[in-house]
Amino acid sequence: MSHSHEVVVKPFSDVHVRGGRVRATLLHDPTVEGLDVALYMDGSASMEPEYGPRGVLAKLGGVRNNVEPQMLWMLEYLATKDRNGVLRVAYWATGDGAQIEVVGDLTGEDAKRYKFPGPKFYGKGTIMLPVLRDFVAYIRDAAARGARRGLAVVITDSQLYDGEDVRAYSAQVAKEIAAGRLPPINFVFVGVGSQVDEEQMEAICHDEYPGVGHLWCHRVAERMEEMAELVAVLVDETMTVAAGGTIYDDRGAVLKRYEARLPAVLEFDVPAGCTSFTLEVAGERYVQPLPSEDDHDDDDDDHDERAAAPVEPAPTGGRHRHRH
Repeated sequence: MSHSHEVVVKPFSDVHVRGGRVRATLLHDPTVEGLDVALYMDGSASMEPEYGPRGVLAKLGGVRNNVEPQMLWMLEYLATKDRNGVLRVAYWATGDGAQIEVVGDLTGEDAKRYKFPGPKFYGKGTIMLPVLRDFVAYIRDAAARGARRGLAVVITDSQLYDGEDVRAYSAQVAKEIAAGRLPPINFVFVGVGSQVDEEQMEAICHDEYPGVGHLWCHRVAERMEEMAELVAVLVDETMTVAAGGTIYDDRGAVLKRYEARLPAVLEFDVPAGCTSFTLEVAGERYVQPLPSEDDHDDDDDDHDERAAAPVEPAPTGGRHRHRH
């Protein structure tokens, strides 16, 4: 049963009360409130076989673009995390290896109509520092327009030419974040195939910075077909790694604590006479007035809860190597 006359406050989509028991359904994950997301896809020469032929050769058939379906899936999924459903998408490591080809600001709703044939000029190397500079400039601008957090997903199939430069620049970014000159930023780094340097990736992701913690996390997929699933899992882990949350009643008493990730449906008891509850998560507080008692049967509740359950990414069936 819905209470259309009641005020439901974001991030909640529905709130029910029965016999002092509250069931509140989250519209979205409040730990990613104000998140701005960018997706950077490797455009170096080693990736060319994965994109397949272009022009006349593409019409001959027999060779498929392995990257495009993964890009479409990631775009649609990551848009659900982004504050406005629009992602910055670019190829990196193009041209001389240090160039970036920006595809555009793409919406998740329109993901199915996009094409990802690969960059105009495949790169002669794999230089990542321009990605970091591009994203920092992007998030500075986004922060001026309301973004409160940044997430860059970076895909590669090769060893980086400039791993130490990436680590040095990351340290600078962390200082900017700690000083409040940049919003919190996370980098999700996914390697694909046997040519990635896992030790190099681990060194970058292992660095921890005062007042910030880790900026980077990573995984390695053996095949391109596993890439999107790993990105989804890693993004979920990254954005909720220290989330949890606390529920308070209208007098400030703690009703329930969630030590780990918030579930899609929050259930807890409130004392008699309570008129509202507060969800505190990631330093933010959301006050939700309590609606009138719900007097319908449990079947309606079960149906609502099933409908609210989050959709998990379909497993690919492939194996992957996991590195923290």
